[in-house]
Amino acid sequence: MSITTRTARLGVAAAALTGLLALTACGGDDTGASASSTDKIGVSLITKDSSNPFFVAMQKGAKEEATKNNVDLTVASGKSDGDEQGQVQAIENAIAQGQKGILITPNGPGVNSAIKKARDAGLYVIALDTPPDPADTVDITFATDNFEAGKLIGQWTSKQLAGKPATIALLDLFNDKVVSVDYNRDQGFLTGLGVDVKDAKKNGDEDKTGSYGGGSYTIVCNEPTQGAEDGGRSAMENCLTKNSNINVVYTINEPAAVGAYNALKAAGKTSDVLVVSVDGGCAGVKSVKDNVIGATSQQYPLKMAALGVESIAKIARGGDKPKNTDGLDFYNTGVALVTDKAAAGVTSIDTAKGGTLCWG
Repeated sequence: MSITTRTARLGVAAAALTGLLALTACGGDDTGASASSTDKIGVSLITKDSSNPFFVAMQKGAKEEATKNNVDLTVASGKSDGDEQGQVQAIENAIAQGQKGILITPNGPGVNSAIKKARDAGLYVIALDTPPDPADTVDITFATDNFEAGKLIGQWTSKQLAGKPATIALLDLFNDKVVSVDYNRDQGFLTGLGVDVKDAKKNGDEDKTGSYGGGSYTIVCNEPTQGAEDGGRSAMENCLTKNSNINVVYTINEPAAVGAYNALKAAGKTSDVLVVSVDGGCAGVKSVKDNVIGATSQQYPLKMAALGVESIAKIARGGDKPKNTDGLDFYNTGVALVTDKAAAGVTSIDTAKGGTLCWG
């Protein structure tokens, strides 16, 4: 709300200024006036859900940084991964409270109009982990390079196969909506493996048979998991009914990977099957150490959230806005391949090092 509007409503300029200062103290408004270092800055962190260890870690990182930066942090989430309406309500709440900014891991394109409304109201909106589509829906995204994360596990898989035929199960996030983190990891994995992905923003349009970097491949399935362990198990069970000779399993994240492994174990199929994933949480690193997962790409949610909180606090106090990493349409927070079976030509760290960097 502008100073002019407040003046009209309150009748006098002095009352308008008093109202402005009061709003700034409890989280700010959209006038663009800078807050002081002693003012509390209102920020909302809106994750996909509150149960996935990745988002729990993100909440932890945001809370720690909020304390350092005198930020009044509101934590909200969807009921589950994919719950767009729950996130829309949290965005509406942040606008109504006159907050300065929002950090969000978008559950899908259904939140885009609410994000636009928040930005129009003067809130600075940062996406974390999952760039929206289009990327300029938000002011900036702090995220892993998810295509690179997928590419690393694909390159590792190609080296491990050493020319053997690859019979592949792709355990994705959704099959009813398009989310960038979903297609970037899937398509990155296939690219690293050496498969022609055709449209890099579309899962499942690649040829179902052909040649990868070192041999022949067959793609058995693209199954949704919702990023959950039970989803990973049921997806893997469905794939095994189509072809019981699967020897490569790509998974969107580590909970899905554990579910897939449990399905393979129940079917007596764990030997000579390569399971790969993305996340790098402490539980996931242990799964690599225990040979449940062969390799995982580690990302850094605490860093994403901490940088987000710090950035909004700085902007609210008159500081500079963050900029994208050169050559990318987001700010890259880094990724590292974690495996105890290093592959020539693929940069990686072992589980001992991954354990010092993990979260959750």
